[in-house]
Amino acid sequence: MNTGENAEALRKIIDLTRKCSIILLCLHYYVYCYTAFEIWHLTNPVVQRILLNFGNTGLFSHFYISKAAALVFLAISVIGTKGKKDEKLKLTEALRYLVGGLLVYWSSWWLLQLRAEVIVLAGLYISVTSIGFLLILRGGNLCSRIIHDKLQNDIFNKLQETFPQEERLLQNEYSVNLPARYNLKGKIRRSWINIINPFRALLVVGTPGAGKSYFVIRHVITQHISKCFSMFIYDFKFDDLSIIAYNTFLKYKHRYPVEPEFYVINFDDLSLSNRCNPLHPESMTDITDATESSRTIMLGLNREWIRKTGDFFVESPINFVTAIIWFLRKYQHGKYCTLPHVIELMQVNYEQLFPVLRTEPEIEVLINPFVTAYTNGAMEQLEGQIASAKITMARLASPQLYYVLNGNDFTLDINNPKEPKIVCMGNNPQKQQVYGAVLSLYISRMIKLVNRKNQQKSSLIFDEFPTIYFNAIDSLIATARSNKVATCLGIQDLSQLRKDYGREQAEVIMNIAGNIISGQVMGDTAKQLSERFGKIMQDRESLSINASDTSVSRSKQLESAIPPSAISSLSSGEFVGMVADDPTEKIGLKVFHSEILNDHAVLKAEEDAYLPIPKIRKITQSEIEDNYLQIKEEVMAIVESEMERIYDTPELAHLLVAREE
Repeated sequence: MNTGENAEALRKIIDLTRKCSIILLCLHYYVYCYTAFEIWHLTNPVVQRILLNFGNTGLFSHFYISKAAALVFLAISVIGTKGKKDEKLKLTEALRYLVGGLLVYWSSWWLLQLRAEVIVLAGLYISVTSIGFLLILRGGNLCSRIIHDKLQNDIFNKLQETFPQEERLLQNEYSVNLPARYNLKGKIRRSWINIINPFRALLVVGTPGAGKSYFVIRHVITQHISKCFSMFIYDFKFDDLSIIAYNTFLKYKHRYPVEPEFYVINFDDLSLSNRCNPLHPESMTDITDATESSRTIMLGLNREWIRKTGDFFVESPINFVTAIIWFLRKYQHGKYCTLPHVIELMQVNYEQLFPVLRTEPEIEVLINPFVTAYTNGAMEQLEGQIASAKITMARLASPQLYYVLNGNDFTLDINNPKEPKIVCMGNNPQKQQVYGAVLSLYISRMIKLVNRKNQQKSSLIFDEFPTIYFNAIDSLIATARSNKVATCLGIQDLSQLRKDYGREQAEVIMNIAGNIISGQVMGDTAKQLSERFGKIMQDRESLSINASDTSVSRSKQLESAIPPSAISSLSSGEFVGMVADDPTEKIGLKVFHSEILNDHAVLKAEEDAYLPIPKIRKITQSEIEDNYLQIKEEVMAIVESEMERIYDTPELAHLLVAREE
């Protein structure tokens, strides 16, 4: 019992043993330096009788016995000492005193072997031995002050935040498997990140340089092509991902039941680009297709409109573009239904444009507000409705864009079992606002064709997803799973997604993805991911120090498995995340915090051996300019022929409009 009486009794016992130690050492000096004591007149008959009695015990029968006995009593007294604890005190400091004291204490005997006066030798021997004794006492007292039950030396709590992870390789015909290693209580173990159900979407998050493309996205491309997926790749920095896809396609194309074709859309180098019309008439079966295409292209060019959806001056230009698209779709069975023709037709003056559009009854309801505003002389309102669309679309009036958009080298049904395709669409960071809007239209039309039943399994990969606008991505993730469409989205941060898509849409995208792999991210993104990964049971210790004792309490608490601070400090190639499983393939350990293992030498050798993407055609600037002028001429021919038909047909005279002055 730790009572006052017991503490006092212990203190008295310690004092007694220490006194016994000192008395024994003094008697040792008296016996083995007796001649010197006689010269100093320090002998006493009483002491001699006491020593004779001690002699019967054998304590002084040998030089070292009494010396060792003094040391034993000193050790007992030191063991029982409870000094004031010092958390800064190290064991090495105490050992220096102990070892030094023992060396001096035991080696002092050789002083008695020297040739000198007895008094001098005795004085030296007593002094040196006493110094050794005091050093041992000092070292023992320091040992009693050391905190023996120190807290774990893990200032960032990394060892407590480790947890078991999936070490099995789980493969199927759709999976993406990434080798990794992780830390479990200080031991490095091998593991696997098994994305066995990529159809529940994969979200790859990480700041620039975190390794999203090098450690994750490139493996999604290579493994899915090796498993005969048709594929679409949005390559933000063309041709970083496209060249990987092309060389992987060359390696595995013989495995496909029907060998796929490889296509590229690139607006910077037209010799490397195929031509494709995103408004191909066969893919537009209903006016709602025109509405969706119009909304995609307009919101892609005006990202600030995304947060103003429903406003009059946002919906009006969208309806106007919808009317233009659907008119061209119906005119001569869609012969001129291309985005360049839409842009040029929008620039026609109102006196000719409105009558021409009114010839198509299906768009009467769309253009009627504009016609009414024009005939009533409300030109300010009309310009506010239409001018924003005309000015915005005019940014796309480029001969290079017109050339690519006004052709039909391939269709966008990439997962057609009879004609599978691998399509790479490249952007340019310097021109991302313009190119991104056009690519958004391609993607919007492609998704409409891909998300159908009985098609080949396909993989859609979007690097830097926020640089394009695709409003229905949440619908794609939610509904395309049953149609074997795997979606991989690469983003840098949730705040970036919120800026470009709005808060609500960004939250939906973050929460609907079943698989998530995250490199280093900060702020709200790190907090949200930490909450998603859940908590684990962790050991906790607390240390209490007082003048006489040290108490340590241990407990277990539920704490975040991967706290936000850990996510914010991840190194390049180090990822955290969670995978989704299947009803037939359960994964118990879904959460991971590991370093993905890339064989850098092998990947470098592969990259050095890559073949460049071949040029598709030789194209001259004059051909590009001729195509540009031809589109303008075709639009003017449409307007002239329709106006002539209206003038020549009395039944159509009511379609003409006149502005009130």
